[in-house]
Amino acid sequence: MKFFSALKELVVTLVLAVLIAMILKFFIVDSCKILSESMATTLNVGDRILVFKLAYHFEEPERGDIIIFQPPAEMDEGVDFIKRIIGLPGETVEVRADEGVYINGSLLNEPYINEIPNYNFGPVTVPENSYIVFGDNRNRSADSHYWSYPFITFDDIDGKAILRYFPFNEMTVFKSLEY
Repeated sequence: MKFFSALKELVVTLVLAVLIAMILKFFIVDSCKILSESMATTLNVGDRILVFKLAYHFEEPERGDIIIFQPPAEMDEGVDFIKRIIGLPGETVEVRADEGVYINGSLLNEPYINEIPNYNFGPVTVPENSYIVFGDNRNRSADSHYWSYPFITFDDIDGKAILRYFPFNEMTVFKSLEY
């Protein structure tokens, strides 16, 4: 009898553990592997991050947030994209080759980028409920400057990157940046 009681307890515990893990993965926190160099050197190919799926149920997206989102239809390769939010609703965004990103006419301080952009973009004004996103590896990123319609909407966002956990020696908690 003790054997069957212990077996029953083990099965119930395993089923509950699987259910909790599934709820966490699908609704709260997910893990992603970086597949491209578009966010180098902040995130490199092979890095693994945790994404908080409920982040924007509690706060508004901010400039500097690293997000996971559904790519535009023209870029849909069956995987989510990861980029940094640069332009917020109502702002005018312009990229000047060999200078950088301008928000409402002011040069944006971006210590995280891999290199200064070698292209021009805009100026464009970000519509309501939309964002402009760029990879930190600006010259090698299929992002807002590259797409025919340069905006993603709030509904496209799947979550906010909160932690790089692999490689272990480069573990990083992503914080909001001051602009």
